[in-house]
Amino acid sequence: MKNINNNVQLMGYLGKTPEIKTFEGGKKLAKVSIATSETYKNQKGERVKETQWHNLIAWGKCAEIMERYLKKGSEVAIQGKLTSRNYDKDGIKRYITEIQVNELKILNAKTENDVRE
Repeated sequence: MKNINNNVQLMGYLGKTPEIKTFEGGKKLAKVSIATSETYKNQKGERVKETQWHNLIAWGKCAEIMERYLKKGSEVAIQGKLTSRNYDKDGIKRYITEIQVNELKILNAKTENDVRE
């Protein structure tokens, strides 16, 4: 079982068009968030929909595909790993957890696209 220690698989919808950064040498980084939703009935029998937001990052080929084919509302399935980092903003240390995408499948395109890094 490859990478079972740190493996994430999600299906969801993009909250915005991916943000792309291009570095020296042409290497690309894509940043975007996706929403996943779960529906259940509460104790009163009412239907409740709960949405979670997940931050994604992708490098190289996956980033290029995201830039070319994805936009706000696109439905995707991803496989990747959890990563954590910190940064300073206005003198305050901030922490963020992201999913580094290794595989991407575009679900609502006219032709399906599978991408592996």
